[in-house]
Amino acid sequence: MREIIVCTFLTLDGVMQAPGGPDEDAESGFEYGGWQKPVADDEVGAAIAGWYEPADAMLLGRKTYEIFASYWPTADPDNPFTNRMNSMHKYVASRTLTSVEWQNSTLLEGDTVDAVRKLKASDGGNINVVGSGDLAQTLMRHGLVDEYRLTIHPVIIGTGKRLFADGAIPTALQPVSVSTTKGGTIVGAYRPNGKPSYDSY
Repeated sequence: MREIIVCTFLTLDGVMQAPGGPDEDAESGFEYGGWQKPVADDEVGAAIAGWYEPADAMLLGRKTYEIFASYWPTADPDNPFTNRMNSMHKYVASRTLTSVEWQNSTLLEGDTVDAVRKLKASDGGNINVVGSGDLAQTLMRHGLVDEYRLTIHPVIIGTGKRLFADGAIPTALQPVSVSTTKGGTIVGAYRPNGKPSYDSY
């Protein structure tokens, strides 16, 4: 059984939209693209690299796939991520794409939830969901996420797409590992652990 790992960069107030650059995702008038680099550090980069070591595939929604497919095939070959991103298998969930051209990419057929269940039951390593907020929320609603790997950066944006948006299913999380970089970014891995408990003081 393969595991689905949601790998996401977040602001302190939970925004995941457009961490990589001003033009990455301006949907709904988002004006704060590129917020991650000024608050990242070498330890963040090392942690992100570690996310990919046990994985042999990525699962991407259409928007993230198109962003990645326009960048990584011609990215700097000296960047240690370039070969990894291009060589990994990519599974793409989309209701509008009819083909995917980036090397080692496969367009999922039929219902996304059913297709992901089949992927989980197949042989292989972990599958990382990178970015792809709408897809991640669909997987969360259907109990298909095995682990969250998050970098939570010391910046507040105040608006934008959130990983845990309104309507997220209440879920208890079991910490796997949590650390803080010298720049103040929290690097955490958490596994769903049933429903939250409630009590009073």
